Amino acid sequence: MPVPLDRLRIFSIRGVQMRTFHLAWLMFFTCFFGWFGLAPLMPTIRADLGLSKSQVGNTIIASVTATIVARLVAGRLCDTIGPRKTAVWLLVLGAIPVMGVSLAWDYTSFLLFRLAIGVIGASFVITQFHTAVMFAPQIKGTANAVAGGWGNLGGGVTNIVMPLVFSAILACGYTAGEAWRYAMLLPGVLLLAVAWLYWKYTKDTPAGNYSETGHAANKQPLQWAVLADWRIWALTLAYAMCFGMEITFDNVAVLHFVDSFELSQNTAGLWAGAFGLMNVFARALGGIWSDKAGLRAGLRGKGIFLAVLLLLEGAGLLLFAHAGSLTAAVICMLSFALFLKMANGATYGIVPFINPHHTGLVSGVVGAGGNVGGMVFGFLFKSESLTYTDAFVYIGCMVIVAAVIVAFTRFQQKEREIHSSRKAQNTLNF
Repeated sequence: MPVPLDRLRIFSIRGVQMRTFHLAWLMFFTCFFGWFGLAPLMPTIRADLGLSKSQVGNTIIASVTATIVARLVAGRLCDTIGPRKTAVWLLVLGAIPVMGVSLAWDYTSFLLFRLAIGVIGASFVITQFHTAVMFAPQIKGTANAVAGGWGNLGGGVTNIVMPLVFSAILACGYTAGEAWRYAMLLPGVLLLAVAWLYWKYTKDTPAGNYSETGHAANKQPLQWAVLADWRIWALTLAYAMCFGMEITFDNVAVLHFVDSFELSQNTAGLWAGAFGLMNVFARALGGIWSDKAGLRAGLRGKGIFLAVLLLLEGAGLLLFAHAGSLTAAVICMLSFALFLKMANGATYGIVPFINPHHTGLVSGVVGAGGNVGGMVFGFLFKSESLTYTDAFVYIGCMVIVAAVIVAFTRFQQKEREIHSSRKAQNTLNF
């Protein structure tokens, strides 16, 4: 009977574990591509629909707000009907508003479509849950971080690809108002294609689907008492500060570079894309080092490592906010991006060990925290009285405060990390 793997074989698709791993991050990548597909086109959309700064801010808030509830629901569905069915339904239903946004005709309709599109952000919870059940404890942090990081790449790739798709459509003789609408058909089609692959080639667990194995999670009642654990809320706060900032930056980066440094939409998209491309290695690095910290000092070591990363992220944001040139801004952006994305990985290097019997619920709550952070930060960027620079300063200070709180959280208070006593070698095979 297949069992969770104790090694991550990056270039292998043999076995249900590795097939699921690769399709899990691909599913997340595609959802991120669709979720943020509109962001790099916002300068054009702003002009086409006549949106004010406040209205643009409201659409940013809408794009992350729906995900808060969706992640909670997705986490619970993973515990009950299984991650495979949850993922397929999310992909199919998510494709509808992604392609449907091309029918938006004014601020209100555009806002509603962005709200609906935000639901596909729940894909992250599914990816983390599905990856976690496919790998042994000593490699969970690494596997989750690699899958999450590669999935997050969708937010960077879309900043590069969508402006190019837009330009190609323009070159075919369409107007700017038509081009951004047709461009959104691409991510919608990709979502449907991945839904088919996910249904055909994945299983809920290494042993098979829930329906085949009679998985006990099918019958477990929801136990909200689990959420009385303070560690869950500390991780939720941490994720609000790192992932919340990531999705916020994905939404505002192109507008910031266009407005602050007078770049074209295509050029701004390239620089904004560099932020997302850090996920190729940064989130994975956070997960790998989190696992190593766990081998040395248990959950306490993982918690301190996460706190340090948040502190460095906050400091980097403050430097980015005061960058006086494009060169300085890009250097500072890449610096805080490194620590931010490592913090993403380090957070989910802890999540699977908080309550193994309710991994979906815990993962959903912490994941939703990231979107709560994105929503709160969105209000700063929509304010007419604050510049984008002011918003970055406030967020940097908030991240530093969160780092202090995480540093003083006793993550090991209920159980020592499951693999700290095993002293297993964390192996990443390339």
